Amino acid sequence: MLKIASSLFLFTLFIISIQADESILSLPHKLNSLKIQNTDENLRSTCSYTVSIRTSCSSVRYTRDKISLAFGDSYGYQVYVRRLDDPSSGAFESCSTDTYQISGPCMSRICYLYLVSVGSDGWKPESITVYGHYTQAVTFYYNTFLPNGVWYGFNYCNTGSSISKPWGGLCAIACTSVLCYICNMGLNL
Repeated sequence: MLKIASSLFLFTLFIISIQADESILSLPHKLNSLKIQNTDENLRSTCSYTVSIRTSCSSVRYTRDKISLAFGDSYGYQVYVRRLDDPSSGAFESCSTDTYQISGPCMSRICYLYLVSVGSDGWKPESITVYGHYTQAVTFYYNTFLPNGVWYGFNYCNTGSSISKPWGGLCAIACTSVLCYICNMGLNL
C-alpha cells in the first residue's frame, strides 16, 4: 500500500512539474527575424479576421509607437499588417480595447502571433484575440512591455499540442467553406 501511495505521489509531482513547464513556455519571446510571407491570393480563398487588442492598464497612457502584427498557421499561411496604429485615432490607450477587421488568406488554426513596436513611448499589450469565420478564436496573453524594434510573441505551431489535426494538410490545400469549417473544428472526415 505504501508503495502505491509513493508512486501516486511521485506521479502527481511529475504532472505538476510538466504543467509548470508549459506555463513557462507560454510566455512571449523575442524572434530574431520574421519572414514576411508573400501570399498568393490565387492559391487560397480570402478570409476576414477580427483582431481584438487589449492594452494593459499599466501601459503608458497612450503610445505613438509604430505597431505591426503578424499571425499565421503551421502551413505557412500568414496575415501581416505593417502598421496597425494611427496616433490620431487614440489607438492603444491604457485600459482600452482596439478592434480591427483584417483580410488575408484562409488558414488552418492560428498557432503563432508576433507584434513589433518601434518607438520610444513603450506599449504593454495585455492580450490579443484573433477571430475568424473558419478558425477557432485564439487568445495570446502578453501582459508585458514590448521590447523596441523586435518581433515579440508566441509560436505554438510545432509543439505537438491540440493545434494539429488529422486532415490539416488537406485543409491547407483545399480550403473550401465546408472543408475549412470541418477541418478547423477538428472533425474527422
